[in-house]
Amino acid sequence: ILVRVVPARVKLLVCFLTSLILQGDSFNHYATCLPVFSRAPGFGEKLAVVDASGSHTYRDLYESSLGLTGSIAQQLHCDSGDLQGRRVSFLCANDASYVVAQWAIWMCGGIAVPLYRKHPPAELEYIISDSQSSLLVAGDSYVDTLRHLAHKLGLPCLQLPASCNLASLKASEMQLSPTIDDWADRPAMIVYTSGTTGRPKGVLSSHRNLHAMVQALVTEWGWSQDDVILHTLPLHHVHGIVNKLLCPLWVGATCRMLPDFQPHKVWEYLLSGETSRVNVFMAVPTVYSKLIEYYEKQFTKPHVQDFVRAVCQEKIRLMVSGSAALPLPTLQRWEEITGHTLLERYGMTEIGMALSNPLYGPRVPGAVGNPLPGVEVRIAMTASSNTTIAEGTCRKTQVRPGMEGKEGELLVRGPCVFKEYWNRPQETKEAFTADGWFKTGDTAVYRDGVYWIMGRTSVDIIKSGGYKISALEVERHLLAHPDITDVAVIGTRDATWGQRVTAVVQLKKGKSLSLEELKTWARERMTSYMIPTGLVLVNEMPRNQMGKVNKKDLLKQFFPS
Repeated sequence: ILVRVVPARVKLLVCFLTSLILQGDSFNHYATCLPVFSRAPGFGEKLAVVDASGSHTYRDLYESSLGLTGSIAQQLHCDSGDLQGRRVSFLCANDASYVVAQWAIWMCGGIAVPLYRKHPPAELEYIISDSQSSLLVAGDSYVDTLRHLAHKLGLPCLQLPASCNLASLKASEMQLSPTIDDWADRPAMIVYTSGTTGRPKGVLSSHRNLHAMVQALVTEWGWSQDDVILHTLPLHHVHGIVNKLLCPLWVGATCRMLPDFQPHKVWEYLLSGETSRVNVFMAVPTVYSKLIEYYEKQFTKPHVQDFVRAVCQEKIRLMVSGSAALPLPTLQRWEEITGHTLLERYGMTEIGMALSNPLYGPRVPGAVGNPLPGVEVRIAMTASSNTTIAEGTCRKTQVRPGMEGKEGELLVRGPCVFKEYWNRPQETKEAFTADGWFKTGDTAVYRDGVYWIMGRTSVDIIKSGGYKISALEVERHLLAHPDITDVAVIGTRDATWGQRVTAVVQLKKGKSLSLEELKTWARERMTSYMIPTGLVLVNEMPRNQMGKVNKKDLLKQFFPS
């Protein structure tokens, strides 16, 4: 209540004091780590989701989810109604049906495995099989896709009605609320991410992990039920799932969900009146670049530009950028256009959000702020030892004498850190230090009182458009091309995308290949954001004396600027 009604200085004090409370030992058990849906009955007729089909209250979503649990249990012949951690893969549009599917799986005690609608069938099949899912739940638009895979894999497939007909899921006689009470350590969700080697890995998070992620952001970013967020991101990564969906639904706020990112639609909502009010927006740097590009083409008149800035300053409470480094020109131009300094933060699938610039107070361009409540971070030397350079919490950071400004690998510890890589015990073990710190694989430095992310420790991880892409996974796909004999995939700098996926390719003798031909071939085999947007043809792949390809040398050779 205080955060909603008192002046900014007192808000800052409230957030700070709450952070100190949550930093204590009781943080792990704060509010008994209940799932988000448990809060819905208390919000009743409050508007939860507005999508292309209309409006959905918290009561609507809760009752539809509860009704769906019966169908899920029936499909899996589960008389007790508790799936005991069985996996359910679901594919839904960015609308209320996603929330209903997710909540229903959790109400049943199942593990939710969100699928991405732009993944090719082979990728969907891999995730369903690797997660050992027992059931597929298909949103109305994706029934044919999942039914085909269900038939191939011998799994049942449950079809959801369109978002506008979700009320049909409600049971004729209202079912009892879920009786599960040991939520904290129950596994909740598997989200797939690309690792540095091999196939994508399933990141398994418990309800305790998700609760810690949500509570830290609700506290630090001042979420309240008065907020209305515009949701445009995919719902198979923590940015879209946790930051933009679970956080607002936890506090009783409203999500306005767009099926896809469209610059003109986003601007329409950002500038709209009370009937389509939005006051929170979060996106990846590429989205902000696209919005700037649209603004500069469409909003050319000075009085229109003045209107845009005035409206954004008056009605928007918070604008956040994350999932990739934010180019300084983008930050500066966005501030000129809207009057908002984008709040930069740092996180990843395995940990949720770990570092954030402040809601109130100065935000240092290019920096990612300080640890969120409940999160411990450490910067450790990686070349010859694990010597600690700096270590901190939301209260303060201590730097080893003489190590100020030194770079090292960022390590994270806390209740937000995932349980394990699904069915990969060795890779789980290798992801942590002996004393329990998760190794992010990112190079960081602490200077001027804030943390800075300097890039990936491994050149085999590319961040493009907010996605973390395994260069080795892209190479694996490209080596299946009949005319390619050797390939090295590198990330090249790009003002819009952060990095471009660029393939350095050696072809069979007498063969030719254009970038468009490569893209056409790849569309049927690869996820869209993994497809190379740059191509370099070489007669022979450059290798060092040990016969290895040095990707840093490739970058210097072909992209010296």
